[in-house]
Amino acid sequence: MAAATAAALARLVAPFLLLAAQVSCEYGMVHVASKDGGPKGKDYCILYNPQWAHLPHDLSKAPPLQLRNWTASLLCSAADLPAHGFRDQIPLVARGNCTFYEKVRLAQGSGARGLLIVSRERLVPPGGNKTQYDEIAIPVALLSYRDMLDIFRRFGHLVQVSLYAPNEPVLDYNMVIIFIMAVGTVAIGGYWAGSRDVKKRYMKHKRDDGLEKQEDEAVDVTPVMTCVFVVMCCSMLVLLYHFYDLLVYVVIGIFCLASATGLYSCLAPCVRRLPFGECRVPNNSLPYFHKRPQVRMLLLALFCVAVSVVWGIFRNEDQWAWVLQDALGIAFCLYMLRTIRLPTFKACTLLLLVLFLYDIFFVFITPFLTKSGSSIMVEVATGPSDSATREKLPMVLKVPRLNSSPLALCDRPFSLLGFGDILVPGLLVAYCHRFDIQVQSSRVYFVACTIAYGVGLLVTFVALALMQRGQPALLYLVPCTLVTSCAVALWRRELGVFWTGSGFAKALPPSPWAPAPTDGPQPPKDPATPLSPQPPSEEPATSPRPAEQSPEPCTPEEMGPGAPTREPRSPAEPEGPDQAQLHPLAQHSSSA
Repeated sequence: MAAATAAALARLVAPFLLLAAQVSCEYGMVHVASKDGGPKGKDYCILYNPQWAHLPHDLSKAPPLQLRNWTASLLCSAADLPAHGFRDQIPLVARGNCTFYEKVRLAQGSGARGLLIVSRERLVPPGGNKTQYDEIAIPVALLSYRDMLDIFRRFGHLVQVSLYAPNEPVLDYNMVIIFIMAVGTVAIGGYWAGSRDVKKRYMKHKRDDGLEKQEDEAVDVTPVMTCVFVVMCCSMLVLLYHFYDLLVYVVIGIFCLASATGLYSCLAPCVRRLPFGECRVPNNSLPYFHKRPQVRMLLLALFCVAVSVVWGIFRNEDQWAWVLQDALGIAFCLYMLRTIRLPTFKACTLLLLVLFLYDIFFVFITPFLTKSGSSIMVEVATGPSDSATREKLPMVLKVPRLNSSPLALCDRPFSLLGFGDILVPGLLVAYCHRFDIQVQSSRVYFVACTIAYGVGLLVTFVALALMQRGQPALLYLVPCTLVTSCAVALWRRELGVFWTGSGFAKALPPSPWAPAPTDGPQPPKDPATPLSPQPPSEEPATSPRPAEQSPEPCTPEEMGPGAPTREPRSPAEPEGPDQAQLHPLAQHSSSA
């Protein structure tokens, strides 16, 4: 049941995991000052598209120009132009009735040095296509209607304006927070997944709690699943690019469901250790409740759903909602790393390389295939500029910028890292940890792969600073993790075993609390039948005792402080050199 649920969640969220980008804010400033030396100048926020024309980064390099109030006109035809044009002015016109390109083309033809468009609605970057961008050489930006009223109330109608876009450092202190969250999630998730998978091989017996038993199940990724995963990613990404305003709410709903499940999975082991709430619900015929879950687990489920619902309602509260989103996202990633398992390094390599090519194609190749010249991946991750809902996809870790910036007047910019940049390398880290335990290598593979992930993330940040644009993180994470894992396997001369995962087929090291094997020869059901043929000169083997008389192994505390302790033996080890006697656990099972 849990494995099927995990597989379904994986298929639902798969297309949205690899949407990693740095927010490309297109905010600028308009500095307004009175032409006749009135009040001190003031900055107002504008939203512009640098593809029309770039703005200077320093106010001192932005020439002051006269602002021409032409808001009575929409500037959609030549009849809307003044008799003498807008020579060396910046006209202020109303939004609507025609495209941004038609407005700015008329303004540029009449001698304007820029164009400000007043919007009563939420500001959106003025868009166009590549041909239009090449034709226009003046900046065009949107100003809110409220700011326009404040300008005329404060400075009057004779004002000068300067358009500029102050520099904002690409690398911010918030990168440290993102780095800690990402590397910590990969390390904890990989360690947890590997330890749990190996312990499961020892704990084959049934558990009293059905839910806990379900959590032990995992989903092995096959090559067919990898192909289906990539096809779904490509399909959903293209659908989101064309129908973003409709599908974004579907993604938000899926995130609420998946994150609540992940949070429950992470908190359940802690709640089960609490000394209260162990009573179960009464007998009933309701779905799920007929299993009589514990009261504390029901309260935990309600808490997880409540956290997810609170985020869904207040997701656009930039001051604090990002904290909830990150917490839910980390819990979801840990849950997926525990549940989805790559059985071999060959499967790891196939998945990582296919997604490596996927990331490169949708970031660097698609700008040559779209009419607007924009990357499909970045456009979907940051939200289309012409989106009416202005919603953002939640499948990312987000942290607001911590450095002070003049652009904080406009909005609170965030740095983003997609869940796919955590989960995809994290599955390889989990495989490395499982392999470490199998070959008893002191976790050298796990430590090396985790360090390689951290190095790859640092390289991503450096590339972001150098290229000044969003980066596909898998471009750097995949080579770092794969090459490092291969290098460790070559150094230890275990590449063949590491590649095929054949180490997992070997018998696990003996454990004192491991159950007796059930696939070996069992004692006969008839107690009078000897276990094996005996020579005439030897005494026949004794029959096994009934289960109720079977001696139970005692601890030193039960036997007394002076009693000797017994070293545990593996199930196949005989008790003495001259007598083949069954292990107590095997005796118990055969008698029962």
